[in-house]
Amino acid sequence: MNLKERHESLQKILKDLGRVIVAYSGGVDSTFLLKAAVDTLGAENVLACTSIGIAEPGHLYERARKTAKSIGVELMTVEGGEMDDPCFTANNADRCFHCKSHLGHRLLEIAQERGIQHVIFGTNRDDLDDFRPGNRAIQAIGIRSPLAEAGLTKDDIRQLSRQVSLPTADQPASPCLASRIAYGLEITEQRLQQVDQAESFLRSLGFVEFRVRHHDRIARIEVRPPDVPKLIVEPVRSQVVEKLKSLGFQFVTIDLQGFRSGSLNEALSQEQKKAGMGV
Repeated sequence: MNLKERHESLQKILKDLGRVIVAYSGGVDSTFLLKAAVDTLGAENVLACTSIGIAEPGHLYERARKTAKSIGVELMTVEGGEMDDPCFTANNADRCFHCKSHLGHRLLEIAQERGIQHVIFGTNRDDLDDFRPGNRAIQAIGIRSPLAEAGLTKDDIRQLSRQVSLPTADQPASPCLASRIAYGLEITEQRLQQVDQAESFLRSLGFVEFRVRHHDRIARIEVRPPDVPKLIVEPVRSQVVEKLKSLGFQFVTIDLQGFRSGSLNEALSQEQKKAGMGV
């Protein structure tokens, strides 16, 4: 199928679902899904739900709120409750499974209260080929992923987002802050705040696509390879070191391999990945 056909397939899937709750993070995928749902079903049949837990990047909520308002849809904030689950805070390879399970069950409860038939997530076709235990969690409890079902990739979604002038079309991905913390290192509120504040500082310096990976006493910074010179030039280098040390990191490093999504998964063995995926 070409892009137009995949888009039409998404519209048909949404029409068949009827009233829906969209798990809305404000990112590229969930924003496009929200817009498509409103355009297809009408705003009165769509509820956007955004998680505001401590594990969510602090800069995203206000942007997400404004975008939801521009789309003309009701926005509800929810607490996922994942920090109360020792299976999540233990930060093993199946961490995302427990996070998505908590959020999914909460959204299903809201759906039942509101008389809404379905909860949908913004999982795209590319996500199905990645190590994402969260996908298993939402499938297990009957949550749908219309973008993936329609065969839409991340590039497709960016292209379609540009066609409808969504501000997220070229927005970098910004997943849960827990994804920055090395597996096996307990997820705590302090560590999440360290990452959030460190990334906020880099963002204030003009960096766009990057991660600060938390390895206990070590902060490992990933930026795009062309941005490495910008990071090591003075006074930026000294400012970054000073800021991150003030947050509690003892060592501040730059990953010369550069930014890549999900780099912490590189340390997982095949056995750990199979366990995380429930295989």
